[in-house]
Amino acid sequence: MSEFTETLSFGSKSIHYHLSFQDRKTLGIRVYPDSTVRVIAPLDTSVEKLRAKLREKAPWIIKQQLDFLSYYPLTPPRKYVSGETHLYLGRQYKLKIVDSNQNEVTLYRGRLVVKKKSNTSIKTILNEWYRERATIQFAESLKKVLPLFKKYGLEKPELQIRNMPTRWGSCTTKGKVILNPELIKAHKGSIEYVIIHELCHLVYHNHTRAFYNLQERIMPDCKKWKERLENTLN
Repeated sequence: MSEFTETLSFGSKSIHYHLSFQDRKTLGIRVYPDSTVRVIAPLDTSVEKLRAKLREKAPWIIKQQLDFLSYYPLTPPRKYVSGETHLYLGRQYKLKIVDSNQNEVTLYRGRLVVKKKSNTSIKTILNEWYRERATIQFAESLKKVLPLFKKYGLEKPELQIRNMPTRWGSCTTKGKVILNPELIKAHKGSIEYVIIHELCHLVYHNHTRAFYNLQERIMPDCKKWKERLENTLN
């Protein structure tokens, strides 16, 4: 199956997409988490018909891309030196590194104090601490919001923490919710927003109007926490 790379101009936006033709009756358009767009068209589709359909769907394509981009962890790389700021639950803490005979992380008066043994990586110690805190906080947040889905018959999903370079969260068809440990750096409201977003996907598997209606019913201020997530971890 041959695939071509094409571009559609829509207002000030340019939509790049991968196009292929198959023996099928309808035109299919998919937007992936990395913002890639794939279009599969019937073999007899004319260029004019294809372009007209893509222009019709352009607002939806752009909306999907922006929605996925809002999940991109964009926090700048850290150098792990004293005086540098690090986030935890939406608040900035100044890093303080202390030589010690044990590895330990504590929060004290606006500081993130890391005690370290010699020849030990600050990044490793801090990442392990973040993951431990994420395990506790994500479980608490899930427990808090799950009852909101009682009428939809959702059972408590398996919660997994996994590093994902381009997503804050995802879910599987078998009902597993996967969260990025970096999310522990966001406000609790934003953490709940991401969990609710994934739980809504267990009810509606695509970004349909029904999906967004459910998300807004469950969390009326979801846009606020979505924006807070984008602004905090940018």
